[in-house]
Amino acid sequence: MTLNTALRLRRAARLIVLDPQCRALMFRYDVPGRPPFWVTAGGECEPDETFEEAARRELLEETGITVDPGPQIARMTPEFITVEGEPVQADERFFLVRVDEARIDTSRHTALEQELMTQHRWFTLAELESWDEAVFPVNLADMIRSQIAT
Repeated sequence: MTLNTALRLRRAARLIVLDPQCRALMFRYDVPGRPPFWVTAGGECEPDETFEEAARRELLEETGITVDPGPQIARMTPEFITVEGEPVQADERFFLVRVDEARIDTSRHTALEQELMTQHRWFTLAELESWDEAVFPVNLADMIRSQIAT
């Protein structure tokens, strides 16, 4: 794995939240000047935070859920442009969280999240694979299948 050291390293914890029907929670971002896209819950680690600590904090802030996010199940290192417009080299760690009900609380969203995270919904695996707007990570349905098959 080669990281682009010319860009700022953005460490982030991502949460694949699954409800009892194995649907994944996704958030839609509407960033001015860009096509809408959907992502899992999660976000950047604080400077002194571990990925696991960030996963726990982001899960609470973005969904209101307070559970142990469990072990890391995947790592990705994409380059992308943040919603603030900064090109970054990401180091993203993914955690799988199973919840008993498809209910979340978005009251802890930051002002930027309230502005740009315009929707959330629970996606079936088939919807993740065929949605007409961008879904990140693009292989999310495969990531989920690899975990639920075990």
